Amino acid sequence: MSEQVLQEKFQGFPAGIREKIDNAVTDAKIALKVRLAEMLVDKQEMALHAVTTAGRIGAKSGEVSELTTILPLKPNGAARLRKFFKLVSGNLAGAGQVGTLHDMRFVFLDNDTKLLFATAYDGDWDHYIDDFATKIPEMMDYLFSNVEGWPGIAAPGVKDFITQYQLPAEAWFVSHPTMTVTEANRLQRQDAAVQRFLTDLN
Repeated sequence: MSEQVLQEKFQGFPAGIREKIDNAVTDAKIALKVRLAEMLVDKQEMALHAVTTAGRIGAKSGEVSELTTILPLKPNGAARLRKFFKLVSGNLAGAGQVGTLHDMRFVFLDNDTKLLFATAYDGDWDHYIDDFATKIPEMMDYLFSNVEGWPGIAAPGVKDFITQYQLPAEAWFVSHPTMTVTEANRLQRQDAAVQRFLTDLN
């Protein structure tokens, strides 16, 4: 029976019933597509991209974990941060000192009253926060001192503060889940050495 025929048969039903039927049909279509995709996808690929826990909070795929927070900003906190981000042209290259950081971004929300901080990193949550505290503490405290209640990156309660505002991802995908920052840097150096060797041969 075609979808058009089904729609014609349902026209006589009350609006509320039609809506429930439409929702059920739509959900069934999505579920069927997901099930077919699972049957067709390579099992090793599925295992490679399995989503686990990053430790205390957050999702992890292979070696890569995620952290997303929405934090309340102090009055004028967004203005101060914007001034700093403009000063450095939005480039936070110094954060690379952490060594396990894939990316991080800052986005202002709700008329500059909240800050979205999202990042991807290697390893477990607790070690990652420890890396921030030991490798770039001044930068962390400078940036997050604009957040209401920020205790300081070295404070005993900082991890509880972060988890209070962290929103764990419901779904998570990483293109190369086994590629750590260290491994990517190694491959980049290796490729550069090979290119130099090939250039010298010419």
